[in-house]
Amino acid sequence: MAVRANGIWKVFGRNPERVLEPKFRDLPKNELQRKTGCVVGLRDVNLEVKTGELFVLMGLSGSGKSTMIRTLLRLVEPTAGTLHVDGKDVSAMSHKELLEFRRNLVSMVFQSYGLLPHYTVLENAAYGLRLRGDEKEKREARAMEALNMVGLAGWENYYPTSLSGGMQQRVGLARALAKNPDILLMDEPFSGLDPLIRRQMQDELVDLQSDIGKTIIFVTHDLPEALKLGDRIAIMRDGEVVQVAEPEEILSNPHDEYVRAFTRDASPARVYTASTVMEEPEMLLYRWQGPLTARNEMERQKREWSFVVDRRRTYLGVATRDVIERLAKEKRTTVEKEDLMYLEPVRPDVVIEDLFGVVSSESYPLPVTDDDGKLLGVVRPRAILNALSTGEADA
Repeated sequence: MAVRANGIWKVFGRNPERVLEPKFRDLPKNELQRKTGCVVGLRDVNLEVKTGELFVLMGLSGSGKSTMIRTLLRLVEPTAGTLHVDGKDVSAMSHKELLEFRRNLVSMVFQSYGLLPHYTVLENAAYGLRLRGDEKEKREARAMEALNMVGLAGWENYYPTSLSGGMQQRVGLARALAKNPDILLMDEPFSGLDPLIRRQMQDELVDLQSDIGKTIIFVTHDLPEALKLGDRIAIMRDGEVVQVAEPEEILSNPHDEYVRAFTRDASPARVYTASTVMEEPEMLLYRWQGPLTARNEMERQKREWSFVVDRRRTYLGVATRDVIERLAKEKRTTVEKEDLMYLEPVRPDVVIEDLFGVVSSESYPLPVTDDDGKLLGVVRPRAILNALSTGEADA
């Protein structure tokens, strides 16, 4: 486990520890503030983030998500609870240990780019390494690697004022990556960008994460962004974690009315995958059956076509009634792959939205196969079109 938070409280105000007393700790936020003058930022938060996971903290303003991510670095000191990152007890670290932890194991990307205007793009990307004491040649080489990762090769000698907002945020990301941290913290990094640039940055982060496999904790107030990026999502309200689940679970089984209100306008097509809506094919033919058996089966089941598989259920293609009739007349004893119509299969983890361009209401179902070509099921056009047009993902 990369990050573990146990019983984290953050209380702002005088004598914050008194809020933990039994007579106060369970009071609603507003009532507690009225009786003690203290404001609860985090209330008994328990979280576990897996190594290599892109974990999203989501909530409205004041929900505690940004306080939580800052608490992981002890930029905000917790009132109570323990924090462990990569097995290290961050809550017990001395000032010197904490500096080393921040410089070497964790990097953070903020909503405001935080670039130094009098430094070049390369110098900005290398700034964290400079603070760490790395030699100039080494830090600039590493910074150039990071700039290449985020698509900014050729911009290293420009100054931030020459860059668009999206490019400036890429510099901030490169600065974080240059340290080669175990954990990357991102506090609403794309919220200040135009919608088109924001979507582009989201896509680039997904691609980058597939390459580098870092543990990323990402803060956002935007549900579509959370659903698109997160392996798991923690929804926060008034400093508490309301639900932690994978995106599909958040949509299909919201914990309470607060989560349900969040997800009400979300499109399942952006979250549900082929594996979510696939079904068993209504009919299957097997390669060894031969044209006569295949024709009898199609007549018996009143079908004009069927998917064809081998003994290991490897997908071979689609046989139509006309093809089977022709093979029978030719007295063929087997149905070969070259006799079949081949529909390009899709992976079980492809999102429904990405399938819209390859189906129409009149087309065949899409075969879903695993890495070995085994037919797992089929996705009917109706399921795709419903998910896109009505938000319903049922076939």
